[in-house]
Amino acid sequence: MDLIELIGYVCALVIGIVLGLIGGGGSILTVPVLVYLLSFNPVTATAYSLFVVGISALVGAFRNMQKKLVDFKTAIVFSIPAFIAVYSTRKFIVPAIPEELGTIFGFLITKDVGIMVFFAFIMLVAALSMIFNKSMDVTDETSVIYNYPLVVIEGFVVGVLTGIVGAGGGFLIIPALVLLAKLPMKKAVATSLLIIAVKSLIGFIGDIENLDIDWTFLLIFSGISVGGIFIGIWANKFVNGKKLKKSFGWFVLIMAIYIIFKEFSM
Repeated sequence: MDLIELIGYVCALVIGIVLGLIGGGGSILTVPVLVYLLSFNPVTATAYSLFVVGISALVGAFRNMQKKLVDFKTAIVFSIPAFIAVYSTRKFIVPAIPEELGTIFGFLITKDVGIMVFFAFIMLVAALSMIFNKSMDVTDETSVIYNYPLVVIEGFVVGVLTGIVGAGGGFLIIPALVLLAKLPMKKAVATSLLIIAVKSLIGFIGDIENLDIDWTFLLIFSGISVGGIFIGIWANKFVNGKKLKKSFGWFVLIMAIYIIFKEFSM
């Protein structure tokens, strides 16, 4: 094991800790680590990210099921269009993207560059959400109303985005569950983890036939990340979640800007 690979595994631990602390942000770190540190191409990195985030979210979901915080009815309504969209995107759309997308301001936009720039845009949205979004907690448990058409549409949209960039999409799912299904915030976060796990892992299945998977690396990386989740959950007792989320949002914003400059300077 060389130094770069060792640093990569340390980053896997950090990814898990972040997930355990704030309940999201795993894919935002996973893809850049795999692309820029471990030199995977973006298509493979987004596929691996789906597996890492999916396994990690599944661990968190099981923990929340024990606390009876998961709303299974909402999870099913959201997950069905989401996993159909993410599987179809990884199986058919991503492989069909041409290697050269065109030129912008004299820069040749390749498939790899396009995926990373789009990923950076999603990071910007996530960062702004974490920095400026106020709590949308719903305390009235009896006010749950299921707006099925909008939940289904949101599920499909999040599924497509997940398929393209390998992001779990928690920053899109949680507001949808709060605003469209009127779930209390704690239940929305818990239910989001189950949705992320299901659609990410099913999306990864769409990659198995298209990519040569390094299972040894992927399982070790994912296992370390899962270990980090338990550390994050323990540390969460001693950390102000709102301040941490906002600080992480600024970090993500800087990373997004870095990715854009790096891709257009290559």
